[in-house]
Parts: sequence; C-alpha cells; structure tokens
Amino acid sequence: MIKIYAAAAATGVAAMIGGIAFVSLSGEDSCGQGRVAGGQAAIGGPFTLVSETGETVTDEDVIDKPSLVYFGYTFCPDVCPFDAARNADAVELLAERGHEVKPVFVSVDPERDTPEILREFTDYMHPDMVGLTGSPEQVKAAANAYKVYYARQEGDDPNYYLMDHSVFTYLMLPDEGFAGFFRGAPGPDGEGVTAEEMAEQSACLIEQA
Repeated sequence: MIKIYAAAAATGVAAMIGGIAFVSLSGEDSCGQGRVAGGQAAIGGPFTLVSETGETVTDEDVIDKPSLVYFGYTFCPDVCPFDAARNADAVELLAERGHEVKPVFVSVDPERDTPEILREFTDYMHPDMVGLTGSPEQVKAAANAYKVYYARQEGDDPNYYLMDHSVFTYLMLPDEGFAGFFRGAPGPDGEGVTAEEMAEQSACLIEQA
C-alpha cells in the first residue's frame, strides 16, 4: 500500500523554499521558460542508480527519450504525490500531441524507498513512470548533478521522518541533456505549474531541439 501520511503544511513550504534556492532567472525564452543562471549545462549529468526492477542503470539507460525527471520520496505526505500525478497527466497530454515522454521519479529517501516500494508507487501514478533509488552515495551524486536539495528532518521515531527537498521537474533530452524545468504543481494558493502548462512548454522545447 502506498504510504502517504498526514503532516503539517509547513513541510511542503520547506520543500518549495529549498527547491528555489539554486535557480536564478533572467527573463523567459520563446517557450515561456525562465533562463537558468550558469546555463543549461549546469543541470544534469551522469548517474548510476537502481531501478524499480532491481537493475543497476545509468543516465543513458534511463534518459533514452525525452524525460521528465523529479526527485522526491514515496512517504511524502503532500508535495510528491501531487507533483508526480501532475507529471503523469502532462505525459498523457504530450502523447496526444505526438510526443512520447518518460516520467521518472528519483527517490531522495533510499533508506525506506526500496525498488519494490517504488514500483508500487510509480505503477499507481503512471504505467510508464520509472522509479529510481540506490545507495545513499548514489542518490547524493545524482541529486548533486541536478542541483537538488534534500535533507532528512530529525524526529523521535527513526522509522517515521520527513524529507525536505526541492520540487522541480526537469525536462531532459537524450544526447542534449537539460532542456527546461518546472516548479511544483499548484497548491492551495493556486501557485504552481499545471499539467497543461507543463505539456505546452515541454512540447515547445522538444520541437525546438
């Protein structure tokens, strides 16, 4: 059973703040994307992780087609399920436009997110969603490559804890790498990127590549 726990809304706010830290924007491109300080090459890179089927995979194995890459964890009480579901909806909208895009979910909680747990989570979200985990060192290396922030919140129960983490989704293209990024799904205040907006901008970026 997918474990989604109730928690304070502050958790999602902390994740949003952490995710905004590294991005500096200066205007928008023709697809409505903010320009990232340091250029496109600053985000993404090689990684070695473990797939939801238990196989060791690299970035070349995973990003073999346009991919929406998101870092989160399955025990996340609010932000991750909303973002993963939004990404799945965007993939469906892109398919209607003739673009085959792979949704990818990378866990920042390898201690609890085993391949089996990830597979249950991703299969629920979308049949084509790929779940990735690995050793703490492998996850850290992948997160660093994507400029992803994450940190465990300490609590009294070692089996129940929350993770602060950034909430960006990255559009990655084979051979070309980083193409664009998207903030989290809309929250109660209405702020965020919808599936329709993500699909529109992703299609534009893919067609321009």
